[in-house]
Amino acid sequence: MLTREILTDPVALTRALVDVESVSGDEDDLATQVESVLPRNLSVERIGNVVLAGTNLGRAQRVVLAGHLDTVPLADNFPSTVDGEVIRGCGTSDMKSGVALMLHLAGTVAAPRYDVTYLFYDCEEIDAARNGLYRLAKETPEKLKADFAILLEPTYGLVEAGCQGTLRARVATTGKRAHAARSWRGVNAIHAAGKILRTLEEYQARTVTIDGCEYREGLNAVRIDGGVAGNVIPDECVIEVNFRFAPDRTEEQAAEHLRDVFGAGNVEVTDSAPGALPGLTAAPAKEFLAAVGEPPRAKFGWTDVARFAAMGVPALNFGPGDPNLAHTREEQVEIPKIEAGAATLRRWLVG
Repeated sequence: MLTREILTDPVALTRALVDVESVSGDEDDLATQVESVLPRNLSVERIGNVVLAGTNLGRAQRVVLAGHLDTVPLADNFPSTVDGEVIRGCGTSDMKSGVALMLHLAGTVAAPRYDVTYLFYDCEEIDAARNGLYRLAKETPEKLKADFAILLEPTYGLVEAGCQGTLRARVATTGKRAHAARSWRGVNAIHAAGKILRTLEEYQARTVTIDGCEYREGLNAVRIDGGVAGNVIPDECVIEVNFRFAPDRTEEQAAEHLRDVFGAGNVEVTDSAPGALPGLTAAPAKEFLAAVGEPPRAKFGWTDVARFAAMGVPALNFGPGDPNLAHTREEQVEIPKIEAGAATLRRWLVG
């Protein structure tokens, strides 16, 4: 159970958040508890299971601290446990330790040097249409207006700037169906897919440096579908590919690149999301990097910083959890990382 008293201790707060089950779509209890403990000096608004809290001190700049309340399904890792300097449990890394830092700051920093919007949102771990940040950006984007944003996703205490874009596409080959006993009368579409697989095997992915951050692209087959029956020469084979592209490409440019690689007639884009440029030139970003004291690195993967970037709000990722442990049974967070993250964010907000 969350209490206002626990807001002073980000470590105890992490455990308390983890011990409130909040698998995607079931965040109501946690959202209610978060709403109930927010300090009275903040303006607080509840929109479904999104909780917005903010200062209105007339500062020259506004920043957003954002984090999702939901977790992936439990995997015999609930409730939390402590082993030395490690807290284990579902959501410890992704991203209740980051949410704990947000709540801790909201409860203990009364006069930040920026106006701050604290954004706690739901359904990040499932389809995009249900994502609370997506809904806000689509329906009430004015609530997200800011000069800079930090997403408290797990980065192991380092700044991960921007994010890759992602695109999925179907690359198809066609043939002619025939009886396998008279295979010469057909054209085998699965055999024709060998050319696509060789293209993927030989593909030389780009490495792109943007604002000192090195983004590595990747183009890979992730699924193959083909075949009719054990005695039929197949007339279609589809390879699903995933292209992780650097944020200097738009979605349209990424799709055009695949058409160049595989041939325009073979590619059907099924899903895509834009990347986000590093966003390190805004004054609050520079001040945050100074507080961290370590150079930023590129974010590999897609995060909701892209939603902020699409609205013209520079954003980066920073949180205490280890991204390599997210979604695993062994999910955990190191207590020193929580404490260091809280101290870094406080240095930045207080100045």
